[in-house]
Amino acid sequence: MTETFLGMPATAPRGVGHLRGDEPFPVAARRSLADAQLRRNLGHATSTIRAKSAAVIGEVPDWQKLREAGRAIKTDVMARLPELLRQLEAAVTAAGGTVHWAADAVEANRIVTDLVRATGSDRVMKVKSMATQEIGLNEALEAAGIEPVETDLAELIVQLGRDKPSHILVPAIHRNRAEIREIFLREMPGVDPALTDEPAILAAAARRHLRRTFLSTRVAVSGANFAVAETGTLAVVESEGNGRMCLTLPDTLITVMGIEKVVPTWTDLEVFLQLLPRASTGERMNPYTSMWTGVTPGDGPQAFHLVLLDNGRSAVLADEVGRQALHCIRCSACLNVCPVYERTGGHAYGSVYPGPIGAVLSPQLTGVEDNASLPYASSLCGACFDACPVMIDIPSILVHLRGQHVAAYRSEHRLPSVEAVTMAAAAYTMDHLPLYEAAQRASRVSRFAGRRGGGLPPPLSGWTIGRDLPQPPQQTFREWWAQR
Repeated sequence: MTETFLGMPATAPRGVGHLRGDEPFPVAARRSLADAQLRRNLGHATSTIRAKSAAVIGEVPDWQKLREAGRAIKTDVMARLPELLRQLEAAVTAAGGTVHWAADAVEANRIVTDLVRATGSDRVMKVKSMATQEIGLNEALEAAGIEPVETDLAELIVQLGRDKPSHILVPAIHRNRAEIREIFLREMPGVDPALTDEPAILAAAARRHLRRTFLSTRVAVSGANFAVAETGTLAVVESEGNGRMCLTLPDTLITVMGIEKVVPTWTDLEVFLQLLPRASTGERMNPYTSMWTGVTPGDGPQAFHLVLLDNGRSAVLADEVGRQALHCIRCSACLNVCPVYERTGGHAYGSVYPGPIGAVLSPQLTGVEDNASLPYASSLCGACFDACPVMIDIPSILVHLRGQHVAAYRSEHRLPSVEAVTMAAAAYTMDHLPLYEAAQRASRVSRFAGRRGGGLPPPLSGWTIGRDLPQPPQQTFREWWAQR
């Protein structure tokens, strides 16, 4: 059992990072549903991404086999995660890098802050990273007097707008170009007052703003899409080229990576480099695929630090059903097909991980009770499972987490299970013939109750509002027998 987990399966600590919302999902969702502009922005963006993704996936004759291969690789990784991480550590160290182990967000933030301080720099440039958003690294750096500068266009929009990301792939999906123009005019130094909302013009303004950062900042912080255990190679895939600048220009590079991102070999990486771009951006391959292994004298950063982040992942790994969530490659395909996400957006989930994957990953990282409403933020339609490139059975995990929440609630309030109460009542009724016959007669009331005569009257209507109650027979067996 000592090899099962990397450490004690503790959940992510409270009070740091962005895994817990300030209010339950239903409350936040109602506010989002009332925002017509938000719904238009989301509907347009998700439908566009869906169409692009479907077109390029349709070109691949072995797409289902690729999905199965991706799932098999991830299952293997979870089964021997400690072994692969030790192998990765040895390979990175041999290549001139330094590996740090962070049990949680507090430790990861301290490690990164200390590393930046040691360089004497008071500014870092950042590659888009879900892990650093998860741990609240920007806030930790700012508290230490260090300025973080997001270089991904969408992340820059969110940062300048003092906003929060609402999508895994497109953090500013909730903003339209007119809103982005207003943010740039208000927050971007030296921007042209005649700036228009043409996408190319907005991108050019951001490029000019960031170029000064690229050329004058000596420390960069990145995440990682994958890490190859056999060679110690890290990989970042992106569409804009800002990541390539951050990964090659600075003197010091610090990468914060969730421990689940490791893959065993380069052959395994090949599978995911086919799955990820098609499922995420609707591209055949990512325009920029950057890989680096340790430190190369005279080429690129001369100091490389890899921070391996747990922050609740061991707790997820401990759950035989829920650990599938660690297979996620952050493609966001499940968000783009989810009818709930399309109408509420990412902010309603309260976590940096929104949508279907967030509804199963966030509660496990924090403990279900800290995100108790998220497993119910789904219609269980299964579209997310169909879209997932590594075949994560999100609906099954949602049901599993709902069961955990109900069991915890019953235990906390010392309530018997619904099943136990129901079976005890049924046993007592069947043991008393007059009561049993009265119950049979009473069941006929349901023929006239609820929707289409298929429900129960209050307070039992809460159960049948989403279910069709079987119609009781016109005549019971005992009545038929008595007539004969």
